[in-house]
Amino acid sequence: MEKYLSKPDNATLQMLRNPTLTVVLPVVYTLVALVSIPGNLFSLWVLCRHIGPRSPSIIFMINLSLTDLALALVLPFQIAYHYNHHHWVFGVPLCNVVTVTFYANMYSSILTMTCISVERFLGVVYPMSASRWRRRRYAVAACTGLWLLLLAALSPLARTDLTYKVEALGIVTCFDVLKWTMLPNMATWAVFLFTLFIVLFLIPFVITVACYTATIRKLLQSSHGYGHGQKRRSVCLAGVVLLAFVTCFAPNNFVLLVHMVSRLFFGHSFYHVYKLTLCLSCLNNCLDPFVYYFASKEFQLKLRGYLCHQRSRVDSLFTTRTMSARSGSSLQADCPEPANRAFLQRQESVF
Repeated sequence: MEKYLSKPDNATLQMLRNPTLTVVLPVVYTLVALVSIPGNLFSLWVLCRHIGPRSPSIIFMINLSLTDLALALVLPFQIAYHYNHHHWVFGVPLCNVVTVTFYANMYSSILTMTCISVERFLGVVYPMSASRWRRRRYAVAACTGLWLLLLAALSPLARTDLTYKVEALGIVTCFDVLKWTMLPNMATWAVFLFTLFIVLFLIPFVITVACYTATIRKLLQSSHGYGHGQKRRSVCLAGVVLLAFVTCFAPNNFVLLVHMVSRLFFGHSFYHVYKLTLCLSCLNNCLDPFVYYFASKEFQLKLRGYLCHQRSRVDSLFTTRTMSARSGSSLQADCPEPANRAFLQRQESVF
């Protein structure tokens, strides 16, 4: 986020003039939308229709899937904005909606993955003593609490005009130039930025790593009680979640911290780097279906059953086509040429 006293600095203007960003950003966001929308729609269909919110993990996954879909639905506006050379034409309210949705998705994904890691940790390390806490009502309360925290933390973005007219380029930006007046003073800015980094990223990241480390250690130390499949799923789940943190969330949040400290206190900007790492945070939407696959045995079984059903339909269709072809070849020897050709045309029209 670039801040200004009277006008954007030279680094911001160079970033807005950069033709590479007008290609790279729309391409990445388009790929994310094309993968995320069908993937999360299918995941939500399985989670709600075939499994249902019967456990805390499923409730957290439904929350994560809904958040991913919300971001995917606003990505077309972001694609059009960058493709149009960072010129926003959709008005102030929609700019606020897209921006808040963008950041709410990232931090909601971080907090939800942390909740899943804590729930898995309690279920494996303290299965008896923590059973009373692993209930659906506590999962719903956790989801409600994390959304209240997010809305409070992102409220400055929701109540501020995030558009800005760049006279030098003849464009209107959306959240690429952010006013100093959004917050009253430097101390408030510091609280806002360090809340995003420490409360919504660093602390959840440490908790997630600690929970999965303890969970995997417990599974590896247990010679009975946990099957090979559960151990493998837990290790794969930890790997996917840590991959999401390292590749999607960490670069963006660390670059944001460096950029804001440098901009606030030293007058230097790393906004062009931050803008590219923001793309990486969206790639989490493509990784979340793998989280569902490894976090829920029911989801895994339903997906395998669906794929096997689709494969059996394809095999059945192929078998029918093969039998029809064989039937046609046998008729070719017994029937006249015109009748045989008409028969094959009828078979092709059916399939």
